[in-house]
Amino acid sequence: MNKPFDSLPAEKLAYVRARTDKYFTKSREIVERFGDRTVTYGVFLRHGVICAANPAIDFLRQYYPSDATPLRITRLYEEGAFVPDQKPIFTYSGSFAALVELETLILQRTGVACVCAYNAYKMAMSLKKIGFIDMHARHSSGDDFSLLAAYGASVGSRIAKLGGAIGFIGCSQDLTAHFYGQDRGVGTMPHGLIGYSGSTLRSAQMYVETHPADNLTVLIDYFGAEYTDAIELCRWWYNEYLPGDPSGSRMLSLRLDTHGERYAEGLTYDHSVEIVADWLHVPNEYEAVRYVMGEEAFDADSLNITKDRVRRVLFGTGVSVASVIHLRKLLDANGFNACRIVGSSGFNLFKCKMFANARAPLDVVGTGSFIPENFSDTFATADIYMYDGIARVKLGREKLFHGLKP
Repeated sequence: MNKPFDSLPAEKLAYVRARTDKYFTKSREIVERFGDRTVTYGVFLRHGVICAANPAIDFLRQYYPSDATPLRITRLYEEGAFVPDQKPIFTYSGSFAALVELETLILQRTGVACVCAYNAYKMAMSLKKIGFIDMHARHSSGDDFSLLAAYGASVGSRIAKLGGAIGFIGCSQDLTAHFYGQDRGVGTMPHGLIGYSGSTLRSAQMYVETHPADNLTVLIDYFGAEYTDAIELCRWWYNEYLPGDPSGSRMLSLRLDTHGERYAEGLTYDHSVEIVADWLHVPNEYEAVRYVMGEEAFDADSLNITKDRVRRVLFGTGVSVASVIHLRKLLDANGFNACRIVGSSGFNLFKCKMFANARAPLDVVGTGSFIPENFSDTFATADIYMYDGIARVKLGREKLFHGLKP
């Protein structure tokens, strides 16, 4: 019989054959021996997501042979739409022999993008007045993952912007910058540059000598002197450096990235409680937690674990709400109101929500934590639910495809 895949260019054929699950290749050989059929697949995830299916659909169009049974793709949700649990996102029909080896690669391009879109949306909507920078690259397994994750985040960000959020304003890589409407990635310095220079201030001075047209964002946690270094940097920037800048329009940002094994300079748990309680105008730790949690705080029996998580975000080690409030108050008290604060380190959905509820005075969040904490949430599935127009799917999956046409 005709072998549809044979019409693909050799490099595309080799790409698919090396990456598909072997049982799909063996199935294709069986179908070619006993006769092709027109089949219809439905692609779904087990958890609710935002549709970010373009990478999968684009791949399908590029790798489906042009001389096979005509390919038909039906989007059940527009890009950026919410998809409920276990609802097919899109369906596609065509030659079984031509489609069977593509399933693995289609699913690889579905789950990560859709979950990242959902997470990025939720994060951006929690902190609507704060810009986000995509910094997931160091947690990526390579280009394929980075492109899918960044594309998904850009979809979620776009929908959040429609809801009034600032959303994602850039990313750390040139590779994915175009998803955020930029020509290149953004960023200034890693911790390693501060170690190289020997001081936080000197690293900033070296940076502006090398990149004189850039705005400046400086990490302030390297030496455990977040607040001391912050004031020293601001005095140099605003009193010495900026007056000599011809444009006078460059911005200074201080990035808190304190790791979770210690408190920011001078803070303790009790001091952090005082800072947050004063900020929220509540009398004590209990009321601060209840303020941030809202109605959830009244379900004491089932939410002890959640309350512990809230306490860590508000008063704990690392980049806490207290550490950010303390920095903002210190800067303002010294006349450095124009200096912006960037928060990074563990800003996932939960942390963003708690920072939002506490009205923490951040200006920008740098995060890669829109990529899923539980990677199994990204596992997409494709089932054939029609053969030559006749409904047939494995037992238990009928309800997923009820009412769908071929």
